[in-house]
Amino acid sequence: MNLAEKLGFPEHTKLLIIHADDAGLSHSQNRATIRSLENGIVNSYSIMVPCPWFYEMVVFAKDNPQFDNGIHLTLTCEWETYKFGPVLPVSEVPSLVDSNGFFYKKRALLKENARVEEVKKELQAQIERAISFGLKPTHLDSHMYSMGSSPEFFQIYRELGEQYHLPILIGTQLMEMVGLDPAHNLNKKDLRIDKAHYGIWEIYESGKLPEYYEQVFEDMVPGLNIILIHPAYDDDEMKAVTVNHPNFGSEWRQIDLESFTSKENELRMKRSDIQLITWNDIRLAEQKVFQ
Repeated sequence: MNLAEKLGFPEHTKLLIIHADDAGLSHSQNRATIRSLENGIVNSYSIMVPCPWFYEMVVFAKDNPQFDNGIHLTLTCEWETYKFGPVLPVSEVPSLVDSNGFFYKKRALLKENARVEEVKKELQAQIERAISFGLKPTHLDSHMYSMGSSPEFFQIYRELGEQYHLPILIGTQLMEMVGLDPAHNLNKKDLRIDKAHYGIWEIYESGKLPEYYEQVFEDMVPGLNIILIHPAYDDDEMKAVTVNHPNFGSEWRQIDLESFTSKENELRMKRSDIQLITWNDIRLAEQKVFQ
């Protein structure tokens, strides 16, 4: 029995989660995430526990349990002048930070420097911090998909999902994107995304990101699909956060927000032969695995 059948749908149903990453990154990111949930078609989001605006999203999540919220496990900080680091004291996880005590900018630096035991220690602390604030996460996922930086990190990711009885975001495309070989790192029991849909630099640079999002609902496959976006406002705050970083920068994030609060795109979605589901639906359907 596949996931669709476990959820009560025909075998070849196109299932879809529309997911917003990076909640907690900034106030701009939070405002846009909330708008995309309340006034758009996004039905899932994940929160970055180490970031300064984490608590604002905690309050929203507790007041709005109808929306999926996951933990966006964070080990990297890609921005030029906007920095953050581990929730644990740096002295406990020194291999995770640069000379200034911040997370590394790139996955390659994380892979090169991070000790496996410190990766697990910090990620457990992020999850426990979220839970201690009253969050009830529906899933785990990974900022910049850094959990795919090495097979050892990926195994920690899987173990954390098992430990906390939560589904984790796993997909062949995402693994290949970060250079992790799916053939040697996937288990038969892993719940996999059949197709991940997300904008890429070449589409954004060409000015065709809005058109990509208009078309995305026609590109669903039977099985589990996910659309990954990063809604924020192209305002002074987000411009400062993403300075000199147009890839997933403030302009890109504004397009994400507008595209998934668009009534036209909502109609396109409704005309498509797809079924919106949540991570919580999956968690309950797979309860024999995750409980």
